[in-house]
Amino acid sequence: MDILAAATGLGGQVLGFAAGAAEGGGEGGGLTINVFWIVVASLNFVLFFALAYLIVLKPVGRTIGARRERIEQGLKDADAARRDREAAADQRQAILAEARREAGEIIARAQRLADETREQGVAATQAEIERKRTQADAEIEAERQRALNTVRAQVADLALLAAGKVVGETLSDQRERRLVDEFLAQVTAQAPGGAERN
Repeated sequence: MDILAAATGLGGQVLGFAAGAAEGGGEGGGLTINVFWIVVASLNFVLFFALAYLIVLKPVGRTIGARRERIEQGLKDADAARRDREAAADQRQAILAEARREAGEIIARAQRLADETREQGVAATQAEIERKRTQADAEIEAERQRALNTVRAQVADLALLAAGKVVGETLSDQRERRLVDEFLAQVTAQAPGGAERN
């Protein structure tokens, strides 16, 4: 209240001085300086500044300081997050490289297994073909022997019939048949390629 009264008094003093100067001068007609009112005005300014500092500037300073601390903490957190992100990216790259290496190994193993399976299949197929070829050769040889035996028997019968016609009687004796078989065996052995066929 005292400050307000002093400020009001100072305002009245200034207005009185201005009014006196406007009337054309008073007694002194010059500028008078009142030290007391200058000190009061200075104290009023200091008091106003102190109140403004306490009411406005100090809370604003605290708010700005708190914001500065939050910003610095945020920058620290952002830097830590950036380092964590870089570490995670490096770890992810390492995991991807490991996964690629394992995938390559799996593909190589699968390729080897497929090649081995294919080679085993080819070998089994070739063995089966060879077995069937051997079996077919044996069947062909057996059939050739049967055909040859049939032809020998027919030739023997024809030879016996021919000999019977020449001699005039039927040859049916075992001894005569054996003689014809021996003759046919000799003819077959002397024929070109006959030794290989027997």
